[in-house]
Amino acid sequence: MNTDQLFEKTNISGMTLNNRFVRSATWEGLAGDDGSVTPELTSLMVELAKGGVGLIISSHAYVSREGQAGSRQLGIYDDGLVPGLSKMTAAVHDNQGSIVAQIAHAGLHAFHKLTGQTPLAPSAVEGLSRAPCRAMDDNDITRVVDAFAAAAYRAREAGFDGVQIHAAHGYLLSQFLSPVYNQRTDDLGGTVENRARMLLMVLEAVRNRVGSDYPVLVKMNSGDFREGGLHAEDAASVAEMLEQGGIDAIEVSGGLIINRKLSPSRMGIHSADKEAYFETEAGTIRGKTSVPLILVGGNRSLEVAARIVSEGVADYISMSRPFIREPGLVKRWQSGDHAKATCLSDNKCFGPAMAGRGIYCVVERGEDGGRSR
Repeated sequence: MNTDQLFEKTNISGMTLNNRFVRSATWEGLAGDDGSVTPELTSLMVELAKGGVGLIISSHAYVSREGQAGSRQLGIYDDGLVPGLSKMTAAVHDNQGSIVAQIAHAGLHAFHKLTGQTPLAPSAVEGLSRAPCRAMDDNDITRVVDAFAAAAYRAREAGFDGVQIHAAHGYLLSQFLSPVYNQRTDDLGGTVENRARMLLMVLEAVRNRVGSDYPVLVKMNSGDFREGGLHAEDAASVAEMLEQGGIDAIEVSGGLIINRKLSPSRMGIHSADKEAYFETEAGTIRGKTSVPLILVGGNRSLEVAARIVSEGVADYISMSRPFIREPGLVKRWQSGDHAKATCLSDNKCFGPAMAGRGIYCVVERGEDGGRSR
């Protein structure tokens, strides 16, 4: 097995990465109640940088107050948050890391009890959210597009090496792409070209605010894995449109947070054949675009990662849960210990975050946060 390619330096639109491993955005539940950066969140980012992760992508930072998805979620909706974000990026850079801000809006999955506002959605579809929502009108569209652009500018001001637009997992921009959520009859609904229009508007607005020399990435669904949802062929068409719109890299994901089994974070990844569960869909997208692809979804072993990159399915390997248990996984692999990631793929790490204690591996630290014995 030749793994040299995984550890070589690469470049995404001027952003130099020390290797091809990416920490995919994770809701850590470690921010302040107002979305501000805390010392605990900064320490986690530093730990990932010290662990050798080539590119760290921040948790989904909400671009406006009504777009908040969960408690203690990172925010990027106000200029007052920039100083804290700047300290976090500086700490990562001091440890030779690179970090991109993921900017997001939860749409109809916003946590209305936290925001105090009616969730926004492409269409007022019933039965998909925990609270009634309302369909976005023209003013809402303009305001949210502007919020994404302003958030991207804050990211640049705060020293992030780039931004990633969140258009996956059933959050707002993913909702516009998905026929499950998007039942509009205007020019933002119907055909895949129309359903992609909102995302393309956000990309254009972001690019106009941050300039042509700043890396702009996107995380998008390769499929919703739900009846009537976005499928790989349409996702590939969206990727083609994004390339024409000037995107610098695409992280390929899939699934909806409302799915039970085929969710973005699938359980039971215990063998190589269950890894890289969006690989087939990534291949479909690769057939329509030449921009760098980042593949997330069940990556656990160095062997599978090496094969995916060597075969050209993707250019980068992205992981989330493995880094929760092993922030030093990349350094371990690079040192010659090629044993697969120790993550059990049981999703128990989300429990502490939902309880307000922040995300961590309960196998390593125990249910109460103390080191297990």
